[in-house]
Amino acid sequence: MSGAPPVTARALVKRYGAITAVDHVDLTVERGDVFGYLGPNGAGKTTSLRMLLGLIRPTEGSAELFGRDPAEAGARALDGVAGFVEGPRFYPYLSGRKNLRLLADLDGGRAASRIEEVLDVVDLRDRAKDRVGGYSHGMRQRLGIASSLLRAPQLLLLDEPTTGLDPAGMRDMRELVKRLASEGITILLSSHILAEVEELCNRVAIIRSGRIIYEGLLDELLQSAAGGYRLRASDPERARAVLLARGVEGVQLLDGELQFQADAATVEAATIALGAAGIGITALVPLTATLEELFLGMTEEEAA
Repeated sequence: MSGAPPVTARALVKRYGAITAVDHVDLTVERGDVFGYLGPNGAGKTTSLRMLLGLIRPTEGSAELFGRDPAEAGARALDGVAGFVEGPRFYPYLSGRKNLRLLADLDGGRAASRIEEVLDVVDLRDRAKDRVGGYSHGMRQRLGIASSLLRAPQLLLLDEPTTGLDPAGMRDMRELVKRLASEGITILLSSHILAEVEELCNRVAIIRSGRIIYEGLLDELLQSAAGGYRLRASDPERARAVLLARGVEGVQLLDGELQFQADAATVEAATIALGAAGIGITALVPLTATLEELFLGMTEEEAA
């Protein structure tokens, strides 16, 4: 396997007539990432993923998997790559095991020898003999991951793997993704469930109207909204005056609490000043934004 990143997209464009679905997307997924790919409906996520896998050709730009362009290398570019876009599909009249055997025969190599192993990984061995037509949605999702694992991938692409699952199914799918990531598989995860992305991913990209508006570490994105504080004090009006005197700007009194923005050193000095003024502090809480709040703020124009 090449030393190139698992996924590299440069100036990727896809047009359908006068409509530009993907507009000069640059994207890099590094080895070991659990990478969240986020965006509102119609933002270009699925179209991007299809181009990355060579399912459709880009109008402009390039996409590479481990340094290989599917548009040039064809199926060879998918060596070490597996996953599904818009849900896995199986023959409903065949059992789960027979569906996997069919896929393993098509894939060749050692895939057939891994069938029982991957059924164990996704906890489907007990239902492997049953027809897929009788599977629940969650079981089909897990069978989709099992089929992807047949080829022992180094890159696993999952498009909305928990959509339509009940809470227990979502929990099981998250635990499975964590387990696969701990085994060194790079994962590109597209999901509408932002709390799930926040729990699983170390890096994210957000796409809006076909363009990437953020790509980077999830922690850095969350920290970009940090710095706010909520203060409850014994005398809010006097506390506000002390904060303003200490150079804290934009102090607001809302429902008996003070809210403000300041760096850590300013907050430390302000709390000492409040104590010296005989003002009791009953709570001082840093305010942090969730990924969902940041996502909605960054994409609100399109959502509206």
